[in-house]
Amino acid sequence: MYAQITQFTKMLHTLSRLLDKAQGHAEANKCESAVILNSRLSPDMLPLTCQVQMACGTATLATSVLSGNQAPFFEDTEKTIPELKARIEKTIAYITSMKESDFNGWEERIVAPTGWAGAFIGKDYFYQHAVPNFYFHMVTAYAVLRHKGVKIGKMDYIGHLPFMK
Repeated sequence: MYAQITQFTKMLHTLSRLLDKAQGHAEANKCESAVILNSRLSPDMLPLTCQVQMACGTATLATSVLSGNQAPFFEDTEKTIPELKARIEKTIAYITSMKESDFNGWEERIVAPTGWAGAFIGKDYFYQHAVPNFYFHMVTAYAVLRHKGVKIGKMDYIGHLPFMK
């Protein structure tokens, strides 16, 4: 389980790098980064800022409920790229503060995330909600940036893979 949770960390670093590219794009094209951050693919979807916040929130919530630890509360008040990057860093700091032993028994642990109606078995919550929800918001953030013309590609999303020595 610990390895699966740390995959959130890798992807959050990726999200931070994508935001760097968005900042560079805004500067190169002399547009306000707020235009990019408030962009969405469809009028009825949440803007890029919310996609970043929700990816962070999903990683934080999954880590807390599956480890049995209290999640830190982060208000969704970020309005700039530096503020979103700071949110990502706070999320990474929380995730990486966990030890593998914090997740002992996670698969069968009964979890009841705050604000949700009902409880779930840990492995069902993780595989059927946390993972798909996290990647939904990651991919949507990537797609919004592509839509706005930020020069990113598949490898910017996948990131570097560790090579065997």
